[in-house]
Amino acid sequence: MPKLIIVEKPETWNFGLHEVEVISADRYIADESFQTAKNIKLLNLCKSYQYQSEGYYVSLLAEARGHKVLPEVSTLQDMRFPSILREDSLDFDLLIQNTFKNETTDRVEFNIYFGQARQENFDRLAQQLFQMVQAPSLRAVFSQKNKWRLQSIRPINLNEVPEADRPLLISALEKYLLRKRDFRPDKKKYDLAILTNPEDKNPPSDDRALKRFYRASLEAGFNTEFITKNDIDKLIQYDALFIRETTNVNHHTFRFAKKAHSLGLAVIDDPDSILKCTNKVYLHELLNAHKILTPKSVVISEESCNNLSARMSFPLILKQPDGAFSKGVFKIDSEKEFKKVCPTMFDKSDLLVAQEFLPTKFDWRVGVINNQVIYVCKYFMATKHWQIINWGANKQKSREGDVESIPIDQAPSGLLKTALKATSLIGTGLYGVDMKEIDGKFYVIEINDNPNIDAGIEDKILKDRLYAIIMEVFLEKIKSIK
Repeated sequence: MPKLIIVEKPETWNFGLHEVEVISADRYIADESFQTAKNIKLLNLCKSYQYQSEGYYVSLLAEARGHKVLPEVSTLQDMRFPSILREDSLDFDLLIQNTFKNETTDRVEFNIYFGQARQENFDRLAQQLFQMVQAPSLRAVFSQKNKWRLQSIRPINLNEVPEADRPLLISALEKYLLRKRDFRPDKKKYDLAILTNPEDKNPPSDDRALKRFYRASLEAGFNTEFITKNDIDKLIQYDALFIRETTNVNHHTFRFAKKAHSLGLAVIDDPDSILKCTNKVYLHELLNAHKILTPKSVVISEESCNNLSARMSFPLILKQPDGAFSKGVFKIDSEKEFKKVCPTMFDKSDLLVAQEFLPTKFDWRVGVINNQVIYVCKYFMATKHWQIINWGANKQKSREGDVESIPIDQAPSGLLKTALKATSLIGTGLYGVDMKEIDGKFYVIEINDNPNIDAGIEDKILKDRLYAIIMEVFLEKIKSIK
């Protein structure tokens, strides 16, 4: 993928980087060859990003042309609202306090070049700030009253870079832009990032499955790297993002998905799927509107919860809208229990979902990607429990019920038809549809945008072919974008 650096006067800057062309903003804006060129990555180092400046139009036109650019127009827009950026910095307040705990002054100002600072002890904070405001060069100011706070952060242009900092700028730029391995086998055409959380005790894929994903990706022709939540600034380096971490809207996984989507990457889970699937209120409305069978459900608020017993009988299931892995879900056996549990649940959400309790020995799970079924499983209830996972169990062994994998061609046709109809309402990503079977009818419980794929379970029937199918879908998505 060609790499460009955009400056006002290319003749004054010799970065000396291999396979990187330095051109003027005028040329990038006016040259017709750049209007039709594809697969370009560019760094916009113009002296101003102000609205309607050349620097602004470089980023704007780059996005319109489908080029990957840093900074993006959305970043330039964010810079107009410093109060929002100050609020965002509270997410890493502890890092800020620790970074400046030995400072003897009440004000600290420093420059950041692609996540690096001249002062080594500022590097971790510099990296975090670069993730928050993805612009090549930044100037951050912190001040202290009762505690250290971000006072301001803004992009700086090349003319503002002190002479002493130029070697750091160039080395940081080179590290950022040319970070990929020196050797790439000819058949490797695309770069895939797999987002994981090594500290997650209940990840959607275990280590063995992740290794199989990795192997399948190499065989499909990807350069593949595992990344973590600290690597959002590296997304511009890739062609695709595969999120193998439990997703939520109010979470870094959603930010990763949105960022990757805005950069033109093929993304699973895409942000739209995360938004739709992680909210049970939305799913309830969506499935009912399209006449897909679900257990009888009622959306309740604090104002309407008192008359629930007139609308539904006990026992019933009470759900937080954004619960995952069977968490935030309670079986309520009586009016008394309902009144006890409700207040704590409303502390977290203005709305809850009350759902008819349909006891079954197992739940069906149908895995779907790109409108094709790739696995079918029976998830049996945990021992002496009404869910497939009993989070209250003392022993890990008794926490989860058994799982039985079913060949797709032996699964009930109504099950597969319902799963495909439900997921078609969401998108073409990777989904797991949970259903209950009652008297030959299939009721959708929920659609998971980040379903479990563990070695020896979901892949038991298709084995390595399951992972290959997912990688083939990524290739299709990349090619459709390109």
